[in-house]
Amino acid sequence: MPGPWSWVLSADKDKMMMCTCSREQLNLGEMPQSPDSLATREFSASGFSSRTGEADSRPDHGNIEEAESSLREGLSLNYEEARALLGRLEYQRGNVEAALHVFEGIDINAIIPKMRCTIAKNAQHRKGRSRGENTQGMSMHAVNLLLEAIYLKAKSLQDLGKPRAAQECKIVLDTVEAALLQCTPEAISRDCKMHETVSKAVELLPEIWKQAGALPEAMAAYRRALLNPWALDSECSGRIQKEFSIMLLYSGVEVGPPSLGSQVEGSYIPKSNIEEAILLLLILLRKVSLKKIPWDPTIMDHLTFALSMSGQLGTLANQVEELLPRIYNRADRWYTLALCYSGGGKDEVALNLFKKSLGHSEKPDFIPALLLASKICGQSSKHVDEGVLFAKRALEISKREDGCMKGVANYLLGIALGKQSKSAISDTERAQKQTKALTALKKAASIEKEDPKMLLRLSLENAEQRNLNVALDYARKSFDMEAGSSIRGWRLLALILSAQQQFSEAETVIDTALDQTGKWEQGMLLRTKAKLQISRGKSKDAIKTYGQLLALVQAQKKSFGAGDRKHRRGDERDLELEAWHDLAYVYISLEQWRDAGICLDKANALKPHCAQTWHARGVLYQVQGLHNQALNAFSSAIAIDTENVPSMVSIAEILRQGGHKLLPAARSFLTDALKLDRNNDKAWFNLGMVHKLTGNLQEAADSFQAAYILQQSNPVESFSSV
Repeated sequence: MPGPWSWVLSADKDKMMMCTCSREQLNLGEMPQSPDSLATREFSASGFSSRTGEADSRPDHGNIEEAESSLREGLSLNYEEARALLGRLEYQRGNVEAALHVFEGIDINAIIPKMRCTIAKNAQHRKGRSRGENTQGMSMHAVNLLLEAIYLKAKSLQDLGKPRAAQECKIVLDTVEAALLQCTPEAISRDCKMHETVSKAVELLPEIWKQAGALPEAMAAYRRALLNPWALDSECSGRIQKEFSIMLLYSGVEVGPPSLGSQVEGSYIPKSNIEEAILLLLILLRKVSLKKIPWDPTIMDHLTFALSMSGQLGTLANQVEELLPRIYNRADRWYTLALCYSGGGKDEVALNLFKKSLGHSEKPDFIPALLLASKICGQSSKHVDEGVLFAKRALEISKREDGCMKGVANYLLGIALGKQSKSAISDTERAQKQTKALTALKKAASIEKEDPKMLLRLSLENAEQRNLNVALDYARKSFDMEAGSSIRGWRLLALILSAQQQFSEAETVIDTALDQTGKWEQGMLLRTKAKLQISRGKSKDAIKTYGQLLALVQAQKKSFGAGDRKHRRGDERDLELEAWHDLAYVYISLEQWRDAGICLDKANALKPHCAQTWHARGVLYQVQGLHNQALNAFSSAIAIDTENVPSMVSIAEILRQGGHKLLPAARSFLTDALKLDRNNDKAWFNLGMVHKLTGNLQEAADSFQAAYILQQSNPVESFSSV
């Protein structure tokens, strides 16, 4: 059976002249003349006869056969078709300027209506007639030839840096889009040549706009490519989706949601660039899982960035878990999941995953996993011993290798040892661990000399050990290195001054920090300022400051959206809760019980099961003489948080006032509290009272002395809050 292009010539037709296209007929005009230029060659039905030239200037037989096929389709080429074919051959030869010169001779405005009509009618005829039946006027082969010519003209203009490239490329899409109004998108996919040209044009248009710096137009072109029914294959649409998501993430140009005309009722409409990019990247991962496109690791890289920036690390963990096996090896998958859960605040889950990735059969010497595991452990008294071991392993491995992580390993070792010293049983053991912690931090600071974070931590450790002069010196050095750009540096400096009872100077530091800090970053500074005002007896000023803080939080909520609150960092997320707690204590000190209760109700609405809220409510009951209700509230706080030291001390205080029979229980609570926090002056004072009531006067004197020393060197906020 002959194909659609097969035909048989009779004996008479063999004698017939098929077509002759001389220079006069084509009227090509003046063109760049070069030995390799196809425009200088004569074009005839028998093929192309080139001038005598270099040996490599042979005609492309594949292109000649296609040219002959075009001739056989219509027995002759008209003016536009001949130029389209010659221009394509010139472009394939690399003669871009010559190709453009040829393409410029095509009257595009004249042929576009015919092309639209032919595409539409061809689609209608395919439904009701045989494929070989021709339509009126222009043939589909001619349509495809001219569409490709317009596309190649756009490519030529792009290669030459001409601004008209985008307009020419749009003509291809506008022509086909107008024809699609009268037929279905399958009309494109059935015609392989037209489908190929349209797919290329759809990809080319946004690239041209990007090169021209017209980013909004490029984004509109990407949306047009993805929302219109071009019948693109999975790989082509996947490339467009990936490039569009990259542009949305990194271009810095915010665009609105897609137009209402392109939205399907009930569909999800992204509200921002980052949401639209996440949606596109999730679609790409879906295609990967269905094996419609090959795996591309950069998809996961961009999705990780997008979800991390939007605080959706739980969603990122789900996507990592859903990836097909063998995309990541087991240890890398566990490590990546651990990073997600750690960033999402699920440290226990993250620590378990880090331990799995560090197993003997996985990657036991992977330094980043060891360091991150040590970091998590160093924040919890429950796992602090493991944190020390992880840091030491990382330090040993770093010494064997290039040693680039020695500073970080010493830094985390110092943090873990400092945390470990707080739970030491004897004073000797505690002093030894504190000394080791300072030694490790000094090594870290000496290695990472340009990192102010090392000096800041060294200052913080000295402050917690009440080496306040040394702490102040390191804090100033860190402050100078950062040029006052760190809020932590400002706050630590103010807290050290407050521990030295220099409250006025500390408040001046905070005021200076507020003047030099952006509004959104002032939350923690305002809280510290309010605490300093309370310590100076300015309760009413403190209430005003807390009002400013709460107003700032409300403004942030409106700016970022109420739904984004759960995605903010922990200190920002809890700042409003802590402000309500602080306000409640201020009103308690002013004996305004009703206002204090309102503040606690606000805190409870933010976080129903909060140990700090229960403790504050217990204090409110206690000052009103409601000891049973206070005990119940303090017990609820400890039930929620077994390491809630303030509630332990408060229970012991109530038990101490209950008579000699309850003194052993009170002493037990105070002993447990001091194991967790050796610097709690209230615990030492109440322990001194218990010793006094039991007749242990020397021990009572020692406890009172410790309480006095700590009280004189206590900051307005815990140093651990920095």
